[in-house]
Amino acid sequence: MTYTKENADVVLIGGGIMSATLGSLLVDLQPDWDIRVYEKLDYVARESSQAWNNAGTGHAALCELNYSPEDANGDIDITKAVNINEQFHQSRQYWSFLVKEGVLDDPTTFINQVPHISYGRGEKGKRYIRNRYETMVKNPLFADMEYTDDQATQAEWLPLMFENRGPGQVNAVSKVEKGTDVDFGSLSRQLLTHMDSKGVQVRTGHTVTDLERSADGWKVTVKDLQSHETFEVNARFVFIGAGGGALQLLQKSGIAEGRGYGGFPISGMFLKTSDPDLVARHHAKVYGQAAVGAPPMSVPHLDTRVIDGNQHLLFGPYAGFSPKFLKQGRFTDLPFSVRGSNLPTMLNVAKDNFDLVTYLLGELAATKKQRFAALEDFTPEVDPSKWELITAGQRVQTMKKDGNKGGVLAFGTEVVSAADGSIAALLGASPGASTAVPIMLGLLQRCFPQQYTGWESRLKDMVPSLGRKLHEDPALLKEISEYTAGTLQIG
Repeated sequence: MTYTKENADVVLIGGGIMSATLGSLLVDLQPDWDIRVYEKLDYVARESSQAWNNAGTGHAALCELNYSPEDANGDIDITKAVNINEQFHQSRQYWSFLVKEGVLDDPTTFINQVPHISYGRGEKGKRYIRNRYETMVKNPLFADMEYTDDQATQAEWLPLMFENRGPGQVNAVSKVEKGTDVDFGSLSRQLLTHMDSKGVQVRTGHTVTDLERSADGWKVTVKDLQSHETFEVNARFVFIGAGGGALQLLQKSGIAEGRGYGGFPISGMFLKTSDPDLVARHHAKVYGQAAVGAPPMSVPHLDTRVIDGNQHLLFGPYAGFSPKFLKQGRFTDLPFSVRGSNLPTMLNVAKDNFDLVTYLLGELAATKKQRFAALEDFTPEVDPSKWELITAGQRVQTMKKDGNKGGVLAFGTEVVSAADGSIAALLGASPGASTAVPIMLGLLQRCFPQQYTGWESRLKDMVPSLGRKLHEDPALLKEISEYTAGTLQIG
């Protein structure tokens, strides 16, 4: 039963990196606004943003091959890579601003320099990596990229992967030394702590059960999971940043812009080791090429992780299936998300993506031996006793309407907002957290058009390159890169 009615300017649903980023921006831009954060779990950043629930890659398209596809003629399209790299530069600028302002702690608590490396096997893989390198290095954003197909150099860069390989193998790698590993859980918690110090109500153990339009915004129904009491908050603006749970809340809102969206959950598992000998011989994030039918979030990679000051290695991900939309969700999440408005979309996606279904079935049927065989493609020295299998976070692959096909998989992240800008939801996965800052800057412009002009000057203090393309201005790129590298202590 509803026992109180409250009013707020902004309600942020979910205590992860997206809500934390939007909230920290708004606290600075509009300190007089009443902002509330509601997180279902008993601690913030425990789902997708939690360090062990993602690979921690600072996605800048330096090593992720799905952002630079090859066509039938062998030409490499780097359009998406350029866009994502530009976006990550914006994130770096905002984080640098927050470090200088004292909002964020020592940068090593959330970001560390780790080289980003792309890896191709066999003659075909070698040719692709070389073509990709030759295309990308011409762009100022990727001018620092290096390439080698020499086994001795590969062993120098990646001793765990190449020192003890047999002769005659054909491989190629490209490297950017100043890649990053990011602990988005630590970053989220620091941002939310700052928001709390500025008067934002951050309530954990609270779940949003319903969303209804009101005269001047939205009636948000919230349940306190400890007391089991329910209350209403009338908010002028609502952001749904609930990770995999965002789709269901978007559906509850009933906005026309959300109709037709569906979601298919994919769970991820990684092999993890903290063995000091293995960790000491691999310091990089190495991304390989995806299996046929594999979604971008399942591209195999062997990663250095820096969490709480300690280094570990992760390999994966291995895709799994659970009908839950969140790691701590419900088994009814998937079936209850199917509506008359999105069923045709989902059926068309299933029809056109049989290779994805085949891939997932193969992953589900994989044995322990097969999982370690995949790791052996990266390193010939595999001792199963030194690795453990961990379950990472749930990702919900977005499906949306398409005029030609009826429905398509929507890779990446997507903001869905009402025409009047009073509510917005974030759907999708990678590059997600790495581009949270530009995503939220775009949301501010879309949902707060009347205020945005007045905010723009302050936003340029936070993100100096706002409104400009770094790859079109090498001098500005150099200035910004050196500034953020120095402030964030990443070389």
